[in-house]
Amino acid sequence: MDRHLKYHGLIQAFSRTNRVLHDAKPCGNILDFRAQGEAVDDAIALFSGEAGERAREIWLVDPAPVVVEKLSEAVQQLEDFMQSQGVDCRPGEVASLKGDEARATFINCFREVQRIRTQLDQYTDLDPELRETIDKLLPEDDLRAFRGVYLDVAQELKARQEKTPDPNDPIQQLDFEFVLFDSALIDYDYIMKLIVRFTGQPPRKQKISREQLIGLLAGNAKFLDEREDMVEYINTLAEGKGLDEQVIREGYERFKAEKNARELAAIAGKHGLSTKALQGFIDSILSRRIFDPDALTELLRPLGLGWKVRAQKELELMDDLTPLLRKQAEGQEISGLEGCEQ
Repeated sequence: MDRHLKYHGLIQAFSRTNRVLHDAKPCGNILDFRAQGEAVDDAIALFSGEAGERAREIWLVDPAPVVVEKLSEAVQQLEDFMQSQGVDCRPGEVASLKGDEARATFINCFREVQRIRTQLDQYTDLDPELRETIDKLLPEDDLRAFRGVYLDVAQELKARQEKTPDPNDPIQQLDFEFVLFDSALIDYDYIMKLIVRFTGQPPRKQKISREQLIGLLAGNAKFLDEREDMVEYINTLAEGKGLDEQVIREGYERFKAEKNARELAAIAGKHGLSTKALQGFIDSILSRRIFDPDALTELLRPLGLGWKVRAQKELELMDDLTPLLRKQAEGQEISGLEGCEQ
């Protein structure tokens, strides 16, 4: 805000700042250079239909100390739940939770912790003491590890949620809110630069470790489809080699291409198909972003199968092929592919 506004103009300017850009931007920050606190109060009171503190409750977020107290309560609820299941409140213990109901409760508990932490990330005026309090409630390393575990559990439950018609199943009520785990600041370019930093310094001087880099990937929803490839690639790199960014990028693309080729050859061999024919089938799908059942029938025609056996073979092949297709589509939708998932 760099000029004086009031009422409608002020609210409209605020609304434009808070407008969602994409899934990774659920809110915005407003910096007022004109000290218009009184004008803000007047506009909020007018447009909320309320006056005084009630209007502020409707329109304005809580002060940071209040949100930190909410975080404390959410972390305590997570700890109480984990202890009620006979395990310590540590990321590695989530795997010990038994049953869908327990894992669904973990999703709900930690999602609330992450929601409040995301809210706190929007505050630009946190003093050192408050930041220390936040870190003591749930240290950054533990938070990052919990995020990775959450995304693993959430992915599994979401896949089952889409296939389970029973409305009484506990996982049917879950809202995973992956947006809470997607940082607009951490994108592909940012990760490539971190890998450069990791490989470019001797181990004793490096500012980011292999474990920290992998943890950053594990806790960000943006890399769900590509995380496995990135982690495997990072594990092939040696510390202190001094690789530049272009070498890192080219190496990663080559790594992915070689891995995809191996996976494709394995699928082709398993189903008795020509690797070249299967690659052509995949290329056709990816170029159009459309799954063509007729092309699948043509792909299997050389096997000379009867219609009943061929139908089963199609299901088995697509069951193996769908994860590879989704990964190579890099987040873009492939029309008709959902019907192939069992």
